Amino acid sequence: MTQFSLDGKVAVVTGAVGLLGKQHCYALAEAGATVVVTDVSHDQCAAFADELAQRFNRKTLGFAADITKPDSLKALRDAILETFGKLDVLVNNAAINDMFENPTAAAELSKFENYPLDLWQKSLDVNVTGVFLCSQILGAEMAKRGSGSIINIASTYGVVAPDQSIYKKPDGSQNFWKSAAYPATKGAVISFTRFLAAYWGNRGVRVNALSPGGVENAQDDYFVRNYAARTMLGRMAEPTDYKGAIVFLASDASAYMTGANLIVDGGWTAW
Repeated sequence: MTQFSLDGKVAVVTGAVGLLGKQHCYALAEAGATVVVTDVSHDQCAAFADELAQRFNRKTLGFAADITKPDSLKALRDAILETFGKLDVLVNNAAINDMFENPTAAAELSKFENYPLDLWQKSLDVNVTGVFLCSQILGAEMAKRGSGSIINIASTYGVVAPDQSIYKKPDGSQNFWKSAAYPATKGAVISFTRFLAAYWGNRGVRVNALSPGGVENAQDDYFVRNYAARTMLGRMAEPTDYKGAIVFLASDASAYMTGANLIVDGGWTAW
């Protein structure tokens, strides 16, 4: 079991104060890693880093960064190196998933025919360019040292098309369609993962993707039922269901694994 230990490793998680981001941080810290918490809010990063430090009795760092801005990521890199002297694990978790404040507007705007260009571009900026920049600026430090693990959080919707029927209400009406932006960007993340794994393989940097399924998080009951019926395990994921996969990919337990897409989805994509 020592292969799963992350003692002495420094790990940074982007989008760290989100639902899954926090669980990724917990998993890495539980396995022994020193965790760097980064997201767009300085106060939230600092507060969550303090929580991790107290809970695991280990030094942490909370540092706000905009993953679409090279200068912001360079400041994050410099802070990590100044504080800890190295970086061993990068979890590219930050992403945009369409949310519409006005349910009435969502019924029309989420349709492919009406989907706004600015939302498409924003998803590309965060979900694809953000992963590219984090890997280029932070991952390069691993390549210099000759070791490291990059974990890109993709999605089952980067592998298969969205099933639009799960968004239908019991009366047959539908006020939301999964947009093209999320699957397109997550598919790009999987392809980028393979590129980077090949590019840095001879530098000792492993690059893998993790494709999670949907997480239950106070959605409407009808949606949870529809989603669960599409999985072999008959349920949506719990937020904690990906902790083992994160530790596996970050640790030496996956030492001979790179360029892969680890799908953890309750069987959604298997039939």
